[in-house]
Amino acid sequence: MSELLRASAASLAERIAAGEVSSREVTQAHLDRIAAVDGEVHAFLHVDGERALAAADAVDARRAAGEELGPLAGVPIAVKDIFCMTGAPTTAGSRILEGWHPPYNATVTQRVLDAGLVVLGKTNLDEFAMGSSTENSGYGPTRNPWDHDRIPGGSGGGSSAALAAFEAPLALGTDTGGSIRQPASVTGTVGVKPTYGGTSRYGVIAMASSLDQPGPCGRTVLDTALLHQVIAGWDPMDSTSVNAPVPDVVAAARQADVAGMRIGVVKELGGEGYAPGVEQRFREALDALAGLGAEIVEVSCPNFRYALGAYYLIMPSEVSSNLARFDAMRYGLRVGDDGTAGAEEVMARTRGAGFGDEVKRRIIIGTYALSSGYYDAYYGSAQKARTLIARDFETAFESVDVLVSPSTPTTAFRIGERTDDPLAMYAADLCTIPSNMAGNAAGSFPCGLAEEDGLPVGFQVMAPVLADDRVYRVGAALEGALQSQWGGLLTDQLWTRENGGAL
Repeated sequence: MSELLRASAASLAERIAAGEVSSREVTQAHLDRIAAVDGEVHAFLHVDGERALAAADAVDARRAAGEELGPLAGVPIAVKDIFCMTGAPTTAGSRILEGWHPPYNATVTQRVLDAGLVVLGKTNLDEFAMGSSTENSGYGPTRNPWDHDRIPGGSGGGSSAALAAFEAPLALGTDTGGSIRQPASVTGTVGVKPTYGGTSRYGVIAMASSLDQPGPCGRTVLDTALLHQVIAGWDPMDSTSVNAPVPDVVAAARQADVAGMRIGVVKELGGEGYAPGVEQRFREALDALAGLGAEIVEVSCPNFRYALGAYYLIMPSEVSSNLARFDAMRYGLRVGDDGTAGAEEVMARTRGAGFGDEVKRRIIIGTYALSSGYYDAYYGSAQKARTLIARDFETAFESVDVLVSPSTPTTAFRIGERTDDPLAMYAADLCTIPSNMAGNAAGSFPCGLAEEDGLPVGFQVMAPVLADDRVYRVGAALEGALQSQWGGLLTDQLWTRENGGAL
């Protein structure tokens, strides 16, 4: 079974299509793995083995009948518990939605199901995707498979941990300020934030509507591209969806060629505050790309220094608006409704009991920033800074094909290390936030282990709007160049370590 767990999604799909192995066998192997290790990792909030096996059997039956199926049909996938899915609880990691079953599927969920992927279950996340460590989940933290005392990133730490722990070959995430890329970085996996509007937000529980973006997660660049192709594309149910052709990300991942590309290193995303091991591996990755024929140049994006501050005004403001719907009147938790309390009192008690500290903090900040007399000084000024950040990207992309940086300033920190220091926690997204503010495509790819702690380091690639294929082209070239040094995928080292050297 270890062979099925370690295989790429692309390889599994080929073997299922060829009849070498059934989708049921692959699915059962991953369900067994979840049962064996998830008690410690806690990547999943909900696992439905019966439903997963039924879906696998349906794929096998359709295949046996000669039906033409999609390129990932029969492959298992883990879904972040912020995507609505009928027949399964969707909590967004919050007690205020405990036990809620959506009456409809998110568009991305539906596309995954239509493509014949087998949903294993729903993964843990920071409550309403608010966090950088998955410690803010109302259902307890997820642990990093590389070191169970460390965080797996956030908010999508459950999805990234499921990949690194070999509980699933593919996963879905959402990225608001780095919630796909930062977890990918600290777990040695791949995560991509598509161009804003490139994937549908319909049926994704909203945190910050102008920033949230669903995206694919995997252990290889090609796997991630194949999933991207499944979930992307225009959706009339989402008013922010871009009605434009999806870039051929799969072809780009297979091309893996950077010869002649101009790669810009963002001067502002490095230096003081960046761990030595992170900068060392980043520089080595640049050397590898230069060896493949890319031209490496330094680029200045001076307004990126405003990104963190502007983000933590815009995002809480949108949080304050979006989370007003959780009022104890329509759905979800209701506390204090004893027949004597009025609606406002029930609402206050419910929100007090159902929301965690980080959610309350962001609601308070956002409500203040939007309040009369402060809107222009805070929210308005942050939006002006957002415009300047977008202009920095536009200027940079006039002279380079992509921009690159470390994905995170440090490797995974210890659980509990930053819970009492919100500013230190927020700094984990320092490199990833600019792309959310501008809406362009970006991804994180493994580039080695830091010497000081032996933990994964991520390499971030940022491309222009609707040039998502460039992200995969660079990521695949880097993956190919570094695999020879590692003897395979970075996660293979984790498997080898945990299994006494047995591959």
